[in-house]
Amino acid sequence: MSDHIQILPAPGRYRVRLGETVIGETGAALNLVEGGGRPVLYVPRTDMQMDLLQPTDRHTTCPWKGQASYFSIGTNANVVWSYETPIAGSTPIAGHLAFYPAITVEQV
Repeated sequence: MSDHIQILPAPGRYRVRLGETVIGETGAALNLVEGGGRPVLYVPRTDMQMDLLQPTDRHTTCPWKGQASYFSIGTNANVVWSYETPIAGSTPIAGHLAFYPAITVEQV
C-alpha cells in the first residue's frame, strides 16, 4: 500500500441515510486516510440498498486510488462514489461506497 493511503477498519457500526430514508447499515466500514487529510468512510455495497442508487456517467481519476464511478439518489446527483477496480495499494476499498455530505453517515 502506498505511504500516501492508509486503509483501516472503522470501529463501530454506521447507518447511512438520505433524509429519513435509510440506505443501509454496516459494522464492516473502512476508514481511508489520504495524505494528511481527514478519514473518509467507505461502506460495503453488500450492506447498502443498491436499488436506491442510480449509476451516472461521471468519472474522476485519483493517482492513488484509480477511477471513481458515481451514483445519484433521487434528485441528489453524484452524491455517492466508488472505486470499482482500485489500483494496487487501495484494493481494500473495492466493493465499497463513500458519500458526499448530502448523505448522512452516523455512528450507531
